[in-house]
Amino acid sequence: MDQLKRFLDGISPMNDADWRFFKSKLKEVRFEKNSVILQKGRVENYVSFIAKGMVRFYIPGEESDLTFGFLFENEFVTGYDSLLSGLPSEYQIETLTETLLWRISKKDLDEVYKKTVNGNIIGRKMAESMFLIKSKREISLLNQTAEERYLSLFRDRPNLLQQIPLKYIASYIGVTPQALSRIRKRIT
Repeated sequence: MDQLKRFLDGISPMNDADWRFFKSKLKEVRFEKNSVILQKGRVENYVSFIAKGMVRFYIPGEESDLTFGFLFENEFVTGYDSLLSGLPSEYQIETLTETLLWRISKKDLDEVYKKTVNGNIIGRKMAESMFLIKSKREISLLNQTAEERYLSLFRDRPNLLQQIPLKYIASYIGVTPQALSRIRKRIT
């Protein structure tokens, strides 16, 4: 939990009373590798901090999944659109490794926003960060070739390429695993 405190203090330091209140709302949740955190068709009710592990966002398909995001340690994970709208999620979130989360319910998070000095600042910064990641991904899909997306991924998030199965990376950049193999051969 100290890891989360340090992370939040880097965004907007919480005084001791606010931290104790926020901390009292958190639950530690552990997931095995390949566990579904958010099932397609279910409403998201939590915001979680990844203390250990990594997750992927994907749309399950009959023949193959469409991966559209990855998150790692020291990042927040949630089906944010479902959390905000109260509508069922159109995608799933799955662990790629054994994962430890610090989780807060939407109801408790709303209470933290109301009763703490800078809970809203932290929430806004988290939302802004998620928006920037999503925006950058959308722009890359519109403006870059698959090879350029792969190279950007390699430059921006090298941990992805070392820890995530290539079939998920291929799906993420919008190509088949065979096309990714050809791209990797060309650039090495």
